Amino acid sequence: MTIEIETIQRSVVGHGLAHDSAVKHVSGDAAYIDDMTEMPGTLHAALVISPVAHGRLNAIDPAKALAMPGVKGFVAAADIPGHNDIGPILHGEPLFAEEIVDYLGQPIGAIAAETFEQAVKAARAVGLDIDELEPALDVEAAHKAGSYVMPPQKVLEGDVDAALASAERIIEGRLDIGGQDHFYLETHIAYAIPGEDGDMVVHSSTQHPTEVQHHVAHVLGGLANSVDVFTRRMGGGFGGKESQPTIIAAAAALLARQTGKPVKLRLKRSTDMTATGKRHDMVATWKAGVDANGRIRGLDIEYLARAGNTPDLTGPVITRTLTHSDNSYFIPAARFVGHACKTNTVSNTAFRGFGGPQGIIAIEAIMDSIARELQLDPNVVRAINYYGPETGEVTPYGQPVEHNRLIEVTEALLASSDWQRRRAEIDAHNAEDPLLRRGLAMVPIKFGISFNLTSLNQAGALVHVYQDGSVHLNHGGTEMGQGLFMKVAQVVAEVFQIDIDQVKITATTTGKVPNTSATAASTGSDLNGMAAYNAATAIRGRMASVAAEHFDVPVEQIVFRESRVHAGNRSVSFGELAKMTWAARVQLSEAGYYATPKIHWDPKTLKGRPFFYYTYGAAVAEVAIDTLTGESRCLRADLLQDCGASLNPAIDLGQIEGAFVQGMGWLTCEELWWDGKGRLRTIGPSTYKIPGSRDVPREFNVQLLGNAPNAEETVYRSKAVGEPPLMLAVSVWLAIRDAVASCGAPGLAPQLIAPATPENILAAIDDVRARSGSLS
Repeated sequence: MTIEIETIQRSVVGHGLAHDSAVKHVSGDAAYIDDMTEMPGTLHAALVISPVAHGRLNAIDPAKALAMPGVKGFVAAADIPGHNDIGPILHGEPLFAEEIVDYLGQPIGAIAAETFEQAVKAARAVGLDIDELEPALDVEAAHKAGSYVMPPQKVLEGDVDAALASAERIIEGRLDIGGQDHFYLETHIAYAIPGEDGDMVVHSSTQHPTEVQHHVAHVLGGLANSVDVFTRRMGGGFGGKESQPTIIAAAAALLARQTGKPVKLRLKRSTDMTATGKRHDMVATWKAGVDANGRIRGLDIEYLARAGNTPDLTGPVITRTLTHSDNSYFIPAARFVGHACKTNTVSNTAFRGFGGPQGIIAIEAIMDSIARELQLDPNVVRAINYYGPETGEVTPYGQPVEHNRLIEVTEALLASSDWQRRRAEIDAHNAEDPLLRRGLAMVPIKFGISFNLTSLNQAGALVHVYQDGSVHLNHGGTEMGQGLFMKVAQVVAEVFQIDIDQVKITATTTGKVPNTSATAASTGSDLNGMAAYNAATAIRGRMASVAAEHFDVPVEQIVFRESRVHAGNRSVSFGELAKMTWAARVQLSEAGYYATPKIHWDPKTLKGRPFFYYTYGAAVAEVAIDTLTGESRCLRADLLQDCGASLNPAIDLGQIEGAFVQGMGWLTCEELWWDGKGRLRTIGPSTYKIPGSRDVPREFNVQLLGNAPNAEETVYRSKAVGEPPLMLAVSVWLAIRDAVASCGAPGLAPQLIAPATPENILAAIDDVRARSGSLS
């Protein structure tokens, strides 16, 4: 299939149109599930969760809770008519704990009452007989004990041991990489409405309606065709609503089935943070063999990932960590190993970047350490290791790096950010000021676009054209604030050459477009946009044939333009042609479909072509740190992102800015902390700090790479933008590392933990000063 690029001037695609719900968002009129008008008799639910991190569950006694005012029902594992299993990939992940509780906050049951307050009080009154056991909380201890939720994964290329043995220099190191809570504005919620014949309608705040549909049916003991899932919008997702919503939706549906009443289950912020998964924290250790110029000859990296108590999505998250441990650099001999360590903490899950950020920060720490220990310019060390004809163009997992924009992007950004002048000024400042140190760093990003699991790279869309020329659009993607609905609507409007207001955006529903993939992996526009393009193109072709017959011209002479359909100097409106097409008994509806081409992957060898294409970006960050308090500020950030031929530059710029700030949060201030009993203590904004308005860089320069359409046949030659810019925030962490390094002697790579909180910055400063022989 060949997609038109320059046949006509773009009328809708490529324009910075506002998000379809933008006005509603700022006015408060955007309706979320908790804003829906409740049906008569609606009950409200709350989860009963484990008060201990590990223990033997002997008995559950809901009698006291059931006797409380307003309480109408209680369900636990014994009340599940189907299967107590909601594993997104592997079987054996229970909805409700049965014999063993594996983390503090694990759902044991759910209770329904007439009001939310009654349900919360009753949930606390459920009696739990638990023999507490010693929890496993440390990933390194779990690794030492061989305790994993699944076997290790390994990307292997070349003879790593021989490359290390023959290298001129060995650089070793370790990086502790923190996790991250999604902290979406809308916490998890589901509204389950029972119907006749065992049917169930579920309104779910989910990125994956099909998974919710399948698991609700599985838990209820029915078939997928008995469950309809609706998602109009989410108040943020970031990966946290990919697999986790099945817990909430299934619990609500069970109570709805038991009581025969609609049931709404929404989580308080503290419960949401306690009971649902996070970004995986990891410990990365490495050994790099390099030559005198800093070129990598062999690299060995081992990751210990905190899986938590079950696999969830840990397997594919680790896969993406390993397939992004090269980032922008050719590594001739590589061994990347990832272990899914089992701990008595909440099962970790998807998060924007899906393991890629952990791999990229690890390799960037390695590149920075190589440069510092060899006392070379970090940007020069990066450049000589870039993928290219002089180094190599095949990744350790076997995919060629085609259409490489690394040099183009990084050189353009270094010039526009005035790197040379600022580097000299910062070095001069640090030589004079012992208290406020400044740092500067650049990071390049190469990020692969597609799901690692090949079968997920497909999508469907449903397009109707009505007799008045209006268009109804539905597809499998979900809207979580990222602007996907507007982008796909632009694609359809572009195909028909009609105004965007003629395209009706509708809620995602499993009853219209089945068997969808999650809106994740930055593939939302690629997959759903192309499925909608195919559907609209098929309808347009049929309409063009009707127009050709009407005007008595060859179909090749029919042109759709500016809401009219032309044959030379004659034309009819799009609506008139729609009515003519209906009158001619020609179909005005189409179910479009798209499957990503070229990709293939062997999960056993971790070899193949997992990504349809790469997107490129670069960032330069300047920071200041206070050496007395450890506080840091990002003073300036310059970003350049490759979006191909952007479908909507305004939305893409917003995505880049938001992703960068969220990445800054992960790497500077968002810290998850469990105590010795396995209790997560950072369960709200008073203890878990997300970035605020004053954390945004004072000077924030963001640009899209111009005149760079995707070489692959994506929808209108665009590129994905949801995840890649988050990793540009690694530049902020590297700049803090640069500032810390200025406190010690040359040749020292700081031991800076991520996130770079004030405490961790002070510890890193003390470390470089101690290794320099001075604590002053």
